[in-house]
Parts: sequence; structure tokens; C-alpha cells
Amino acid sequence: MQSQLNAAPTDLTGKVCLVTGAAGGIGHSAVSHFAALGATVYATDIADAFDGPANYRSFNLLDEAGISACTDWIAEIKPDVLFNNAAIFDMGSVLEADLAQFDRLFGLNVRAFYAVLQASAKSMVANGQAGSIINLASQAGHRGEALVAHYCATKAAVISYTQSAALALAPHKVRVNAISPGVIDTPMWKDVDALFAKFEGKEIGQKKREVGEAVPLGHMGDPSDVARAAVFLASDQSSYMTAQTIGIDGGNVLR
Repeated sequence: MQSQLNAAPTDLTGKVCLVTGAAGGIGHSAVSHFAALGATVYATDIADAFDGPANYRSFNLLDEAGISACTDWIAEIKPDVLFNNAAIFDMGSVLEADLAQFDRLFGLNVRAFYAVLQASAKSMVANGQAGSIINLASQAGHRGEALVAHYCATKAAVISYTQSAALALAPHKVRVNAISPGVIDTPMWKDVDALFAKFEGKEIGQKKREVGEAVPLGHMGDPSDVARAAVFLASDQSSYMTAQTIGIDGGNVLR
């Protein structure tokens, strides 16, 4: 006799999903995937306009007023799912990466990230929602890199906050997990490639080609690879999963 499977749905109908950093390649793909699965999607970025299936608001999360306005908005929309994705990248070794760069990267990648996480968590707890918080880390958060000191440190902080928040929110049935992408072919890679060309003396396009070829699977990832992992973490498919960081990196980092 064939056994009955207790298959959890990936359908997101009825869920309110919030995506930060929505104008970038990964954020935009997450918005599209959440909406396609029936969610009501709210999205934010610093850009004035957004082309996608979402209710959009622009906030500058490096500005105190922007953070305050965004957290007030979160209290209004009451998200069931947060895709905490907004971040910036820059380069410089410990001899070159100054405190201005530190303040900018930690200001968005950690301080604003935490403010959004906290506001979403407070809303979920206050409204009795069994929510899911999905933080965007990076393979850079698992190891230092000579030219990416501040960025690596910010993403290590994301992984640590994910674990702490998951333990704190577990009694409230709010799950907190992270995704660590590897090299993903987004528009941001044009800027990243130019920085490597500057610091390593490479030709434009050389670094992007090299990192793709170095991935065990042989190529860079696509934003949709990350978005599909976000769908899994947003849905009931991952209902017994919290405090974890999923690597979407083609085998770059062995955990």
C-alpha cells in the first residue's frame, strides 16, 4: 500500500513578503518569485522607482530618518516573511580600507540590516505570526579575504545575528535563516569586476571570468538560484529549519 506523503506546500498565497534591496539582481528575482507563488509583496530600495510586481517604497537606509520611516512602514504592513537583502560592497585591504568605508558598509550591511530584522521580528511577535526571516549573507562571511576586509566582516555579522535571532525568536515560532550566495551574475558584478581590475591590475572582465571558472560547478550562479532558496525558506517546506545558513555557491565553500 502506497504511503501517504505529508508534503508541505511552497505556495505563498496569503503571505505578506517584504524584500529589501529589491532593485538589485537578487532582490528583484526574489520579488518575482514570491509574487509568482501568490504572495503580496512589499519592496524597498534606495532607487526612486521599481519595475516589478510589488508595493514599492524608497528609503535611504544609511540615513537615520530613512531607517525610522522604514521601520514604521514595516509595523504597518505586518510582514510574514522578510528577505533582508539590502547591502553594499567595497574593497580595500586592512592597510587601505579606512573608517569612512567601515562606517558605510557597517551602516547598511549590519546597522540597517539589524533595524529591519528587529522591526520585522517585533511585528511578527506582536501579531502572533509564525514568520520567516531570511537574511542575505555571503560566502565572504565564512572567510576573510585580503582585499575585502570590511565586507567580509559585515557578512560574518549577518551569520552571527541570524543564529542569535533564531534562538531568541524560536519560542515565538518565528524562524530565522540565512543564505550565503557565492559569485552570482548580477549587475553589481560590473562594479565588483572594476574594483578587482583596479586593485589587482587585471583587465576589465578578467576577474569575473576567473571566478566563474573557479567554481566547482564551472560557472557563476544566477539570481534565480538564490531566489529559489528564499522561496524554500519562506514556505512551509522549511518549517522545521531555523538558525541555519544555506550556501548557494556552486560548491565554493565546504561547510
